[in-house]
Amino acid sequence: MKRGTWHVARITCSLSRKNMAKQIRIALRNCGVIDPERIEDYISRDGYMALATVLTELTPGAVIEIMKKSGLRGRGGGGFPAGLKWEITRKVQADQKYVVCNADEGDPGAFMDRSILEGDPHSVLEAMAINGYCTGASKGLVYIRAEYPLAIDRLKTAMKQAREMGLLGDNILGTGFNFDIDIRYGAGAFVCGEETALIHSMEGLRGEPTVKPPFPSVEGYLKKPTNVNNVETFANVPVIINKGWEWFSSIGTEKSKGTKVFALAGKINNVGLVEVPMGTTLREVIYEIGGGIQYGKEFKAAQTGGPSGGCLTKKHLDTPIDYDNLIAAGSMMGSGGLIVMDEDDCMVAIAKFYLEFTVEESCGKCSPCRIGNKRLHEILGKITQGNGTMEDIDKLRNLGQVIKDTSLCGLGQSSPNPVLSTIDNFIEEYLEHVKDKKCRSKVCKSLMQYLVLPEKCIGCTLCARNCPVNAISGERKQAHLIDQEKCIKCGACLEKCKFNAIIIN
Repeated sequence: MKRGTWHVARITCSLSRKNMAKQIRIALRNCGVIDPERIEDYISRDGYMALATVLTELTPGAVIEIMKKSGLRGRGGGGFPAGLKWEITRKVQADQKYVVCNADEGDPGAFMDRSILEGDPHSVLEAMAINGYCTGASKGLVYIRAEYPLAIDRLKTAMKQAREMGLLGDNILGTGFNFDIDIRYGAGAFVCGEETALIHSMEGLRGEPTVKPPFPSVEGYLKKPTNVNNVETFANVPVIINKGWEWFSSIGTEKSKGTKVFALAGKINNVGLVEVPMGTTLREVIYEIGGGIQYGKEFKAAQTGGPSGGCLTKKHLDTPIDYDNLIAAGSMMGSGGLIVMDEDDCMVAIAKFYLEFTVEESCGKCSPCRIGNKRLHEILGKITQGNGTMEDIDKLRNLGQVIKDTSLCGLGQSSPNPVLSTIDNFIEEYLEHVKDKKCRSKVCKSLMQYLVLPEKCIGCTLCARNCPVNAISGERKQAHLIDQEKCIKCGACLEKCKFNAIIIN
């Protein structure tokens, strides 16, 4: 197996070895198992069998019915039923239709789609061809961010091999069905994960969303009917055809079928990818598969859904993870990023971090997102600097709800989630920042104080000599004092003190 393949194997299989009993690998079934640059390896594991079955034995309507009965929902974040989207696209009459694979994975800490494309690109190509047969499309496009060079190279290799074997292009498998795929590159704009913004970017326009309807299934790329699904959604399709909708729908919960790939990151012992049945609890993912919190610390929260999601807390540990339960808890599934936080994290600072990302990534087309999120970020900055008031907390709540209700696309509609969920679940931390001017996690620098313990200070002057702003005074062999007005909270004194005489309050 080639060196690049082993890279994929490590990140996708490390968690599997830890606790395979809790996992079912569908989307990740071939990652780390096959050489992604050899089509023969993919074919040896039932690759392109689903496409052959569809083209020779099933009508487009029958395949769509299988997809609808399977209960597969879009894995890109929205959770729209995949079969229904295929059906809508098929019913629209047009001289040209398109199939688009959304590989614009932009959530911080998320790398599910990248790993599938690097480790099993043929599964996506096969699924796109099946979709083209069902919807009446002859052209496929993979929209992928240019920062994924290995995934791009392997996609190109896979497409070349598929064409050579008659699995892409004209007259596929001698059935008269024509379908080919090209690649379109994105510049890494988070908003282009939204399907209408993605389509505009592919057309060479500014990546901005538009009001729906019309939906892309009716009027999408170049004003033609366009079916858009993300990488993980497509990766499930060949297995559903091969094993049957009954098998797939037997996994998961009543309204959320199948499995979900999560990228575990943050303060957790076993980071990497994990694929679990829908309905698996957060406790199982974090403690049984993820190995628990690093250094024996206490679990505090988990951010699901990236910047668009919210925080799940200890009270949510036994909540089954599926689309509906996460929304009810004030979060969302998103593409599958799951960042774990421990007792040392400040939840006000976490909300500010995610909102800073959203402000940076907003396309700026609608005022609620462009201006409203900036105001939210300013208020959070005011609170973390110790200048917040009780009215500011009310403003965060009210403004956050207005942004959710009035923004144009999913980015703006979900951007206040980290703020609103942390206020709901960690209001005491907001009150401490506002009333007591304290940050219990000692993360917010403006609320920190470096103090000298007189009983431990021997007056060695080492701290004073290393202070860059001369904020420390005191004679030799006497306890020193830190001028809080001058102190810039750089931590140099704490680092240099050999007697544990300096603390953070």
